Amino acid sequence: MSDLVYVNGDFVAKKDATISIFDRGFIFGDGVYEVVPVIDGAMVDRAYFLQRLERSLGELRIDWPCSTAEVLRVMNHLIERNEINEGMVYLQVTRGIADREFGFPEQAKPSMVAFATTLDLIDNPAATNGIAVMTTPDLRWKRRDIKSVNLLGQVLAKQDAAQRGGKEGWMIEDGYITEGVSSSAYIVKEGAIITRPLSNEILPGIRRRTLLELCQAEGITFEQRLFTLEEALGADEAFISSATTIVHPVISIDGQTIATGKPGPITQKLRTLYVQRLRNEAQNPGSGLSS
Repeated sequence: MSDLVYVNGDFVAKKDATISIFDRGFIFGDGVYEVVPVIDGAMVDRAYFLQRLERSLGELRIDWPCSTAEVLRVMNHLIERNEINEGMVYLQVTRGIADREFGFPEQAKPSMVAFATTLDLIDNPAATNGIAVMTTPDLRWKRRDIKSVNLLGQVLAKQDAAQRGGKEGWMIEDGYITEGVSSSAYIVKEGAIITRPLSNEILPGIRRRTLLELCQAEGITFEQRLFTLEEALGADEAFISSATTIVHPVISIDGQTIATGKPGPITQKLRTLYVQRLRNEAQNPGSGLSS
């Protein structure tokens, strides 16, 4: 994490950043968040992140803490002051500070915090070498479509996968893969990309949305349907997508090699196309807000 962060109207050094113990995000997990990639010193996938943030806030009936223009100003300031060329910006909005009562407080003012971090998004070795995935039970609540700060289910799943050698976990419910612990999950079979359809059971991934657009433009079949672990193990390719991975190939699941054990051609093509799209957006900042 870089040195300057944002807390409720103020830019402060991270060592001085504090929130109230009565903030409902701290007590109840009553809030939402977004992670936005930074490429070539600029936020990318901006329009889609704002749309998803608006939806998440609306589903929890939390007011915007400020205008969308101010949100973008705060995030851009963190990128500039922390000299982030490649990485991400984290933004969190909670219902605010109130006495500890389960019902919505009438007078609470939404809280907003943000920070920026340098990460290797483009030249990450995992994009070239692929990653190992471990399956784990899906223990989460029933409104996974909201990007809530309630992440204990994901924390337990990620720890379970990591202890067994997985870089990422794929969660399973009722015999089907739901999604990655912190990513969307895909398999490729006979040239077609397969991923679970949107519902309350998974997060509407921004990278997922963009990959669908890229597939449509390239004439790549994109099937939205349930798939099992057995199907995944027999796939020609597998991969994940997220803000901090863009697209990473999956070369093994539960210790079993997927196909050749190397990143597949469709996965590699999609990553290349996505990186090109992000670089174009970074060089043309207005393009990311026109969708």
